Formats: sequence, structure tokens, C-alpha cells
Amino acid sequence: MPTATSLGLPNIRGRAPLLAGLAIDSFGGGCAGPLMLLFFVRVADIPLGTAGLLLTVATMFSIAAPAAVGMVIDRVGPRNLVIGAQFAQGLAFAGFFVGRSLWLLFLCALVSTTGQRVFWSAIFTLLSDVADPGDRDRWFGLGGMMQAAGFGFGALAAGVLLSFDGDRPFLIGIAANAVSFFVAGVLLLRIRADHVAPAAAAAQDSGPAPLLRKDKAFLVLIAANTVLALCTMMIGVGLPVYVTEALPEAPKWIVGVLLAAISVVLATGQTLVVRHTEKRRRTQVLVVAAALWAVWGVLMAGLLHVPAWLVVPGLVLAAAVFAAADVLHAATGNALAAAVAPDNGRGKYLSYWQYSFTIASVLVPGFFAQLFEVRQELPWVTLSALALVAGMAIVVLERVLPDAAVRRT
Repeated sequence: MPTATSLGLPNIRGRAPLLAGLAIDSFGGGCAGPLMLLFFVRVADIPLGTAGLLLTVATMFSIAAPAAVGMVIDRVGPRNLVIGAQFAQGLAFAGFFVGRSLWLLFLCALVSTTGQRVFWSAIFTLLSDVADPGDRDRWFGLGGMMQAAGFGFGALAAGVLLSFDGDRPFLIGIAANAVSFFVAGVLLLRIRADHVAPAAAAAQDSGPAPLLRKDKAFLVLIAANTVLALCTMMIGVGLPVYVTEALPEAPKWIVGVLLAAISVVLATGQTLVVRHTEKRRRTQVLVVAAALWAVWGVLMAGLLHVPAWLVVPGLVLAAAVFAAADVLHAATGNALAAAVAPDNGRGKYLSYWQYSFTIASVLVPGFFAQLFEVRQELPWVTLSALALVAGMAIVVLERVLPDAAVRRT
């Protein structure tokens, strides 16, 4: 068996610039992301509260981007949207580098967050377009691995920059992100992707109302994936607070170690998971992921009720369960959405699919904080219950989704 096949890798001949672009883009994001809020406070001299509000408002304004992408993606093609998003974000970070005015920084933040939404709303359609027949799951897995690896290296670079004093580390991080977007955009210009344009009737039917009217099963799938996306985002938001505030027995450095270990799993394991689950139905893989997240939530909540010497091993076990769930969900969820979507409307469907991640990203800080204030284990217990509900919803959906979409091969 060829090595590429045994590792679950797709055919990448002629498409290496796309993978390089994904990794470079994510490196810049991993480098600049941890520095952004501190950049506003220390370099632009904006109060922390104002900086946080500015970024939140900019993010809220960008929520309409997936719907807008859904209306145009099948006409202009996902490749053009992804390239445009890269250059727009590059310009935004160039603006951060030179700008200090509050309104200019807000404009740059708005362009940056909108470009990010456009990128995520179009990239999976582009991956579908470049994939050979039967290789879509593997492409989603490999694309996710390249992004996770790039982000991880970028985060390490950010850690190094933060070890230096003064404004220069922040400026270097912002500049690196701007350059990464431009380089990724140039690399993507070399990609050729044949996109199936919708028929005239489908083109006229490009707004959200037809999707709501015609494909309620897909909307339920989006709702279920919103819960699973909430699980994926909960660890980054909740773990640092939980360890710091609720688990004094655990060393604080373990948070970084666990998050880094999970990133390594995502960066190395997605294509292998696809390879070893190719004979399984996509819905079955997602149900297993939901069940594992339910177990993870119970394990996290249970750490408040175990002897002190078991807290660190319990955190490691919980992180392992989370990583298993996350790596199962990462490629399979997007592949299922792409398979369910009709060929002449895949771009629109995958654009709306991104609302599951958008909504989860908006909900997760308040979800965790409000429930944590009531009772420290409540966020984890509630998430476990929601994960089980999402898993049961997917089991029911399997009966109505096309069999050809549910099966990998």
C-alpha cells in the first residue's frame, strides 16, 4: 500500500500551493492572535475595556458575512472569495501596523473579522472543488492538519515574542500576520479549481429563505453541529479559568501543555482518522464524537470531587478524550455537510454551515461564564447533556439524509 494511502493522504499533485497557503495563513493567525489585545493596550494606548469592546463590536458586524457569501459564492467561485479574503485581511493588518487612531483601528478590525468570516465560509467549498472523487474527507482532514500545524507554530512564535520587552514584539507579530496573508493570497492565485456553477433557477434561489423552506434536515444538522462546535471551543475558553479558579491543586502551566498536546493531535491525526473510519458512516463518526464530548464534560465536572492527587491525571485523561472527539469531528463534520449539499449549490450550503461555528463562537464565553458563576461544574454538565442531544439528533437525521452522503465511499 503506498505510504500516502496508508496515512490517509489525498492526491496533492498540483495543489501544494493551497496547502502551503493554509499553513502560512494559520501561522500568521497563531502569531498575531495572542498579541492583538495587548497590541491595542500597549502600542495603540487604548484602555483594555475599550479595546475589548472594539473587537467585540467588529466581530458582531461581521456575522452577516456567511449569508452574503452564500448568495454569491456559486457565481464568483470560492477560490476568488478566499483570495479576496486573504488580501483584505493583509490590508487590515497593515493598517494595524501603521494606524493608531481609534476609528482606523476599528475599521481594520472590521475588515479583518469580516475577511476571516468570508475565508471560513468559502474555504471548504474550495477544498471540495480541488478534491479528486472520493478524496473529499481526506482533503478536509489534510487541510485541517495544515492549519493546526501552522497555528501551533505561530502560537509558539507569539510566546517567544512575548518574552521580549517594548513595542517591537507586537509590531513584529502584526507585520508577520500581514505578510502571511499576502503570501497565502499569492500562493492561492496559482490554484485552479473547477467550481460547479448553479443552474439559472438555483442562482435565483440563492437567499436564505429557499434553504429554510427546502432543506429543514440540513438546518437541523447545522443546529446539531453548533453544539459540537461549542464543545470544540469550550476548552480554550473554559480550561484556563477552571484550572485557575476551581482546581487549586493543579499547576497553572498544565493548561498550556494540554492545549499544545491537543493541537499536536489535530495537526497530525486527522487524515489517519479519516483513513481508519472510511468504512464507517459519517453520521456514526459524529455520534461517537458527541458521546466522547459528553464523557469529557462529565470527567471535567468530576474533577471537583476527586482527591487532590487525582486532579492532574484526571485533566490528562479528560484532554485525551477531548482530543479523540475533536479529531473525529474536525474532518467528518465538514465532509458530511459538503456531501449533503447539492452539487449546484454546495457553496451556498457550506456558507450557511459556517453559522454553526459563528454562533458557537459568540455563545461560548457567556455560556461558560454564566453557568460557572452559578456552580463551577455546571458548564461541563450542561455541555455533556447538549452533546448527547446533538448525538441523538444526528441519529434521527441519518434516516432522512441521502445514503450516498452519509457513506464515505
